[in-house]
Amino acid sequence: MENGDHKQVPDNANEHCPGTESEDAGKSDACAGCPNQEACASAPKGPDPDLVAIAERMATVKHKILILSGKGGVGKSTFSAQLSFALADMDFQVGLLDIDICGPSIPKMLGLEGQEIHQSNLGWSPVYVDSIGVMSIGFMLPDPDDAVIWRGPRKNGIIKQFLKDVYWGELDFLVVDAPPGTSDEHISIVQFLKETGIDGAIIVTTPQQVSLIDVRKEVSFCKKVGIPVLGVVENMSGLSQPISDFKYMKRATNGEEPEDVTDWVMAVLKEKAPELLGLVACSEVFDSSGGGAARMCVEMGVPFLGKVPLDPKLCKAAEEGKSCFGRDECGISASALSAIINKLLKNNAMA
Repeated sequence: MENGDHKQVPDNANEHCPGTESEDAGKSDACAGCPNQEACASAPKGPDPDLVAIAERMATVKHKILILSGKGGVGKSTFSAQLSFALADMDFQVGLLDIDICGPSIPKMLGLEGQEIHQSNLGWSPVYVDSIGVMSIGFMLPDPDDAVIWRGPRKNGIIKQFLKDVYWGELDFLVVDAPPGTSDEHISIVQFLKETGIDGAIIVTTPQQVSLIDVRKEVSFCKKVGIPVLGVVENMSGLSQPISDFKYMKRATNGEEPEDVTDWVMAVLKEKAPELLGLVACSEVFDSSGGGAARMCVEMGVPFLGKVPLDPKLCKAAEEGKSCFGRDECGISASALSAIINKLLKNNAMA
């Protein structure tokens, strides 16, 4: 495992272990009696040679952005996918790396299910869609329903392989979709990429406190490992939907099933108040009385990038593996995402 100082320390090591890569490994007083003492003393020392190979691969990548979340289900992968689509639409060369080893959803959200990785003389070739290069363990599973039941070292190994062996070519942006929380994958990606220069992390959350509690931990993680927080995105920030898209039900009484009265409501609106059909109805889904992500950002001293509404059309685009940009029906969420992405690029001089 790796401790907070990024030293490689075995799980059964003595207290004050100097780390397996240290010149003192197996030789210091702290190593006396450790079951790993002999192995550590004879193991090769110094930096991981694979880090040199990773640095060479990353030399052609201008910007590296981690997409993080404290909890699962907050729309992190949806944001990663739509950020990649948006950057590609701006004529940037974009790569999207999915390091959510146990729950890879990027192939689905990019419309790439069933695709496979191919080998070339330059290394593994990403799978491409709309000029976006995509890499995910999801492309390597014989059956998409197969569970990936791996311990930390094996997860770390595949992440290292993605960084070392994938030929991305010249990229303006490498977007890294990480799993929720702060676990092996996060420590590994920081360790492997830090020397190559990580621009920072975007943290995705929903407005309610139960999500923000874990986002605070995510911000703390970034500060501890020296990764700048580029900003926080509040996703699912209220339901926004055109009035004409709603389904209207008559409240049930006496245990009866609710009655669908959508046609009647729409007919009345068209006849009596057609101007209402152009309005968008907004409703809070999650309790944001505590100030939501914006207030948390002030308290934690990190940028707030903006809010994205809970938009059924965006959900549909993600399910279909398509961009929400350039689709009239996604106007509500697409405009919010565009504002956030433009703010990100402007604030960090990435344009």
